Amino acid sequence: MKRCVRIGTRGSELALAQARLVGEKLRAYYPGWEYQLVPIRTRGDELLSARIEEIGGKGVFVREIEEALLRGEVDIAVHSLKDLPTELPPGLTIAAVTEREDPRDAFLSRSGKKFLALPSGARIGTSSLRREVQIKNLRPDIEVVPLRGNVPTRIRRMREGVVDGIVVAVAGLKRLQLTGEIVECFPLEVMLPAVGQGVLAIETRQDEAQWVRCLNHEATERAILAERAFLRAVSGSCRMPVAAWGEVEGEVITLWGMVFTGGELRKAMVTGQVVQAEMVGMELAERLGYGAR
Repeated sequence: MKRCVRIGTRGSELALAQARLVGEKLRAYYPGWEYQLVPIRTRGDELLSARIEEIGGKGVFVREIEEALLRGEVDIAVHSLKDLPTELPPGLTIAAVTEREDPRDAFLSRSGKKFLALPSGARIGTSSLRREVQIKNLRPDIEVVPLRGNVPTRIRRMREGVVDGIVVAVAGLKRLQLTGEIVECFPLEVMLPAVGQGVLAIETRQDEAQWVRCLNHEATERAILAERAFLRAVSGSCRMPVAAWGEVEGEVITLWGMVFTGGELRKAMVTGQVVQAEMVGMELAERLGYGAR
């Protein structure tokens, strides 16, 4: 008997592309099953004129999807991991994470000029406080303009002259086959990404997680365990600029992190054993002045 797996997702072009990607991966393991995308409109999709931190912060792009999952209206949910709060609703779990796509941020400009070549006073669009503080740290003479909407919409608004450039995730551009728009990619040591950037999370009800584990990428899972432990320890949200990136090599994990607080941008790096990934995240938080003392 064929089973139809209902995949809950946001309705944006990128979210649908990501959900299809997960469906294709599942089809390789369960070829006799059918896969149906179920687009769900979230609060974050409806209130495009407000900054994310003004409408509820982390969770505004996932809450309605999680509610549908809990009600049994969908079987799994596919999210950009960076959109998921560190605390999930009771009864739900991250069953698997995909291998991380390029975690860097990309710079796109209307003139084709690179970031450092922009004239003083140039307007850069982003909806992310994390990107904003790092942009201003690199170029205090740049004006950062709040700009929301899906990736194609932001590109269109840049072309219309609303802003001179935008900063978006490389992973999203790759999944939308829009890498030709990239002027340059920020090195990770210059622009640290959001926690979980480039990773897709497959969320399920807790008692139905096992069948999805075939999609899990272990090294990525360990990296994001460290990143999310760091985020949790610094109580990071959309109201507080936080960034982290974990890299696993063999049995060792290296974790870089950034927080912006009190008008100061702080960065640090720690290394540790992969099997203690969450402890590495907490150690990084302590190094930046958060967590246990």
